[in-house]
Amino acid sequence: MQKLKKTWAMLLSMTMIFTLLAGCGSGSSDTPAAEGNKSGEETASNVNKEGFPIVKEPITLTMMGQDAGIQNWKDMEFFKKMEEMTGVKLEFRNAPIDSFDTKRNLVFASGDYPDVFFSGQLQASDEVNYGGQGVLLPLEDLIENYAPNLKKILDDNPDIRKSITTPDGHIYSLPNIDLDAGWYRGPMWYNGKFLKALGMDKVPSTTDELYTYLKRVKEEDPNGNGKQDEIPLTSVKLDDLRMWLLGSWGIYNEVIYADKENKVHYTPMEPGYKEYLTFLNKLWSEGLLDKETFSQTDEQKKAKGKNNQVGLFADYHAYFTLGGEPNMTDPMYAPVNSNVPAVAAKHPGLAKGAFAITNKNQNPEATIRWVDYLYSEEGAELLSNGPEGILWKYVNKDDHTKEWLPVPGGGDREEYRATLTPDYATVVPKLSNDNVKRGFEGEFEAWLKKETAEKIAPISKVPFPSVYLSQEDQQEASSLRSDLDTYVKQMEAKFVTGQEPLSNWDKYIETCKKMGGERIVEIYQAAYDQWNSSK
Repeated sequence: MQKLKKTWAMLLSMTMIFTLLAGCGSGSSDTPAAEGNKSGEETASNVNKEGFPIVKEPITLTMMGQDAGIQNWKDMEFFKKMEEMTGVKLEFRNAPIDSFDTKRNLVFASGDYPDVFFSGQLQASDEVNYGGQGVLLPLEDLIENYAPNLKKILDDNPDIRKSITTPDGHIYSLPNIDLDAGWYRGPMWYNGKFLKALGMDKVPSTTDELYTYLKRVKEEDPNGNGKQDEIPLTSVKLDDLRMWLLGSWGIYNEVIYADKENKVHYTPMEPGYKEYLTFLNKLWSEGLLDKETFSQTDEQKKAKGKNNQVGLFADYHAYFTLGGEPNMTDPMYAPVNSNVPAVAAKHPGLAKGAFAITNKNQNPEATIRWVDYLYSEEGAELLSNGPEGILWKYVNKDDHTKEWLPVPGGGDREEYRATLTPDYATVVPKLSNDNVKRGFEGEFEAWLKKETAEKIAPISKVPFPSVYLSQEDQQEASSLRSDLDTYVKQMEAKFVTGQEPLSNWDKYIETCKKMGGERIVEIYQAAYDQWNSSK
């Protein structure tokens, strides 16, 4: 359960983490009707456009989602409350998380679809392919007429609308939306005890100051045990540090990013990437970067943290590595300036493919009204933590201030919450914002928000939007990146450790070009331009 709890803690950061989603094929611009469906007038006549219940006569829908194995969905209080409120009964056809993708693909192949995919993790290729075939219903007209909560979010955030609209102009799935998203991945953290021992009252702001700090950690025994066993900077294959350190040379993302002038870049070919490698090679050669960086596991890294040996590291929270309880004494890393101002990646606050309606659905109007409630603040509160009065209650409903109640029967709150709602270890269709979280965030969470607002937010932007590629472009990009990404990763380790001298940079760039680096930029530049010009 502890592992699942940490999975949940990192869910939006890690599952909403940057992916270049792409689609397959091109779809018809016609809006397909539900297979064997009643007329639109007939199904719409059973729907109350406002209030509850949402249907005049009860209906039953089949739903397929990811089962985390904690509680059967039919027994979850969230779904019981939704049925009571809406008049919509659900019959579940779930599959375990670890085999869900396979089961979902088999369902698509068989033609025996559920009415609804919920937490369905649909890929962009699924949306374009099955949307174009008429298997998934286009949702934009339904949103316009029956989903006022979601419509307002899309109207207020046009980038979200663009990111869920396929090249044929249709919306085939609904996302998880976090309007308060900040980190793109778990931040980097300083060991507060080391800063105090070294007499530092502020964190480094330049690469030179960062180097000086790391060197002092190595040489001045900040853990006070009389041994030179401190590890100034530690990592697991650089995957946890790369994005944050690249920001010091004006680079927003590890692979593909668009700058403020809307020009797309392939990071491993950028001059700033060479500067990043040069800096890390210096740290490696002077013993300031953990010599086990390319061989250790995350558990081994954490063991060093709990032994009070590390000075700078990455994790979702500092105490995950250093041990102990949440605290405000280990400062968040702020990307440091080099010869250019530092930048940072902002999380897009969007995880696509969380909800879709199939052509088996006889009641699409009622279905979109059902899910639209989850894009309201009250609906999101219900989905996030179950019905009021079990695990939480309102202190002031007008401003959405809430407080936790004692866990029924005692025990772990997260474990109990997982029995109430499917919003646990899966990505579900809903809104998240300050109001939805209000009252559940204590002093530690407020401090995290302040650190993020001061150190990350002012220099951050979304590196690259979630775009759709044509089938041909997706196949080409995937083929090129399969080999090129492997080569780049190997060369990164060689450059950092000195196995390959940085004097061979030009040779490396030529190899990247021959392997399709420039073509990758062309493909994503075209996709970005299309996204940027859409409404």
